[in-house]
Amino acid sequence: MALVVVMSVYNGFDNLVKGMYHTFDADLLIKPAEGKVFIQPAYFEELANDERISACCPVIEENVFLQYRGMQSVAVLKAVDSVFMAVSPLRERTVQGKFNVYFGEVEEAVVGRNLANNLGINVAFIDPLWVYFPERDAVFSPLDPMASLKREKLFPSGIFAVEQNYDSRYLFVPLAMARRLFDYPKEISYLEIRVHEGVNTRRLQREITAGAGPDFRVLNRYQQNETVYKMMTTEKIVIFLLLGFIVLIISCNVLGSLSMLILEKKDDVEILESMGAKEKQIRTIFITEGWLISVLGLLTGLFLGLLLCWLQTTFGLISLPGSFMVSSYPVDVQLTDLLIISVIVLGLGLLAAYVPVRSVFNKAISAA
Repeated sequence: MALVVVMSVYNGFDNLVKGMYHTFDADLLIKPAEGKVFIQPAYFEELANDERISACCPVIEENVFLQYRGMQSVAVLKAVDSVFMAVSPLRERTVQGKFNVYFGEVEEAVVGRNLANNLGINVAFIDPLWVYFPERDAVFSPLDPMASLKREKLFPSGIFAVEQNYDSRYLFVPLAMARRLFDYPKEISYLEIRVHEGVNTRRLQREITAGAGPDFRVLNRYQQNETVYKMMTTEKIVIFLLLGFIVLIISCNVLGSLSMLILEKKDDVEILESMGAKEKQIRTIFITEGWLISVLGLLTGLFLGLLLCWLQTTFGLISLPGSFMVSSYPVDVQLTDLLIISVIVLGLGLLAAYVPVRSVFNKAISAA
């Protein structure tokens, strides 16, 4: 029961975290193998005609310095086009204002919630957000440091909230503004690709990799956040091993109970032998009885664990303290986990039944 509940709750958090990253990250991302920016070759422009691809969005990303109403901060500027703004799932994560980078001809910015809090940004204010970046080939002057910086003016249009790492660092701005600020007339940092539902992303990734050549890297969602996904997988394995070790210790109860049962039934064993029962048959009786204890425990644990998971999913019995994206602990029961739990419990149960029969039974028979 503990294995079912804990693994299901972990799966729920795992899906929740992946959902956050999936909201922000594209299905595929094309970036240069070397350097920060590149000019799109003709092959990339043809990708938009692929029926499997819903959108190809050029992006410029760079660290910038922000100033708003006397408050200052360093952030990651992500410059996008109108296609990105139309298809991005981040539209559903807007907690204040609108997810737009243009209001008519006026250029606007969408800011992460934590970054907005640090700068004191409110979309109801009419104060501009100033973006600074070092001018290319400019000579720095300690007497007038601002002379070596280029700046652009934006107005906050919306605030989004996805995950703390993104909310505290990112803001979205128009692609045209970034080209002026960074002096990138045609260059981009990477190309985001979003595919239609049901498309084999791995196959498409291999095709684009072959077409793009060695000068570019094509990354799927896992590769874009490889460290995070590896960490979550490792945590799940460690949790399962710890709980499996607890099940192993508990199985020692079966071992002790079966050993005492063999000693108590010593006279009955002699009666069965006198009636013609072979030693192998008697051993099988004790092994089967010990294993049935584990089977009964498995079925009871699975039933209670699934019942608790259903109650948590339906009624949200246990709530999460503090403010979070969900009000109660998320639960996701996976068939793979149930099969692995069943194999582990039944295997340990069979081992716990076989060991005392092999040792204690032989000693009891020899003593008789």
